[in-house]
Amino acid sequence: MKNQYNKTVIACFAGYIVQAVVNNFVPLLFLTFQKTYDIPLSQITLLVTFNFGIQLLVDLLSVGFVDRLGYRVSMIAAHLLSAAGLLFLTVLPEVFASPIIGILISVMVYAAGGGLLEVLVSPVVEACPSDNKEKAMSMLHSFYCWGHVGVVLLSTLFFYAAGTKNWKILTVLWAVIPVLNAFVFTRVPMAKLLEDGETGLKLKDLFGIRIFWILMVMMVCAGASEQAVSQWASTFAEKGLGISKTAGDLAGPMAFAVLMGASRAFYGKYGEHINLERFMICSTGLCILSYLGISLLPIPQLSLAACAVCGLSVGIMWPGTFSRAAAALPRGGTAMFALLALGGDVGCSGGPTVVGFVSEAWGDDLRAGILSGVVFPVLLLAGLILCRREKAKQR
Repeated sequence: MKNQYNKTVIACFAGYIVQAVVNNFVPLLFLTFQKTYDIPLSQITLLVTFNFGIQLLVDLLSVGFVDRLGYRVSMIAAHLLSAAGLLFLTVLPEVFASPIIGILISVMVYAAGGGLLEVLVSPVVEACPSDNKEKAMSMLHSFYCWGHVGVVLLSTLFFYAAGTKNWKILTVLWAVIPVLNAFVFTRVPMAKLLEDGETGLKLKDLFGIRIFWILMVMMVCAGASEQAVSQWASTFAEKGLGISKTAGDLAGPMAFAVLMGASRAFYGKYGEHINLERFMICSTGLCILSYLGISLLPIPQLSLAACAVCGLSVGIMWPGTFSRAAAALPRGGTAMFALLALGGDVGCSGGPTVVGFVSEAWGDDLRAGILSGVVFPVLLLAGLILCRREKAKQR
């Protein structure tokens, strides 16, 4: 019974690789866009905000149409939108007098696909029969990290061999992945998230549950803690630490992604022996220390090491919060997963934006911007403590 869904789970793993491409490829081109199209840093910051802002909007709207369209149709549409946005990126900047408009339209299209993927992939895996849902969820989210690693590594190798001037060729190659996975989702079996006769909680029901709001704040902080460093790691390494783009991409975002994936894969393999709550609390404490290290350590190599450690620390935050929500609110349904994805994307948008604007206010000093981001893991730690108290009350 379970084996027939293995292909579905594998396709979902690939779906998160697609989302990794959507979220992490364009940030590698920030300085290329700045030089090629003469776009200021404040508008480059807008690309990050716009990407996750569109994903946030899609998260919110999906509550009304995913159940009507069905998970299969929605999943196929998500992949095709992701591919279309990447392809538009190679054409539209030259079509408009202001290149930033063409880039924003492209980002809007692939962000819509990325937003749908964030809503759909986790509940599809949650619905598939599994002996340990928490392990499966953590392993699923590790593939976002491996996708992130692949994007950075392969893109860096391509730029080293062919030069950044040929970035459009690479963009087309990345667009092939979502097209192929869209075809896969036309074939694989899809399980139901709720049993026949059961109905998921409605928005007004969720809004009346205290622990739901705690989980929402945790998702916001999980997304912000992750992306505030991840989105700026390449630029921080190049401009803030004065090292080459190749070394910056490898030592910054790729090391971050490798350790984030290692954390999720570790829990995905050994999760039945580990208390999720304690693991998340320890990881959040490590995240706070890594933020302080990135921004305050005077030696560039140590700051880069702190970037990598930050990836290790944030690994469990997102999938761990999803797992806690699924356990606390088993009838949450599509609405709960969509709103949690919305919360995560609020954080993914807000975290890098806070870092960007604080950095600009301090004379483009990314150290100051990243230091301001320490508020996110601090709030996440507070959310974990409140969740523990809620559990104690329920007992």
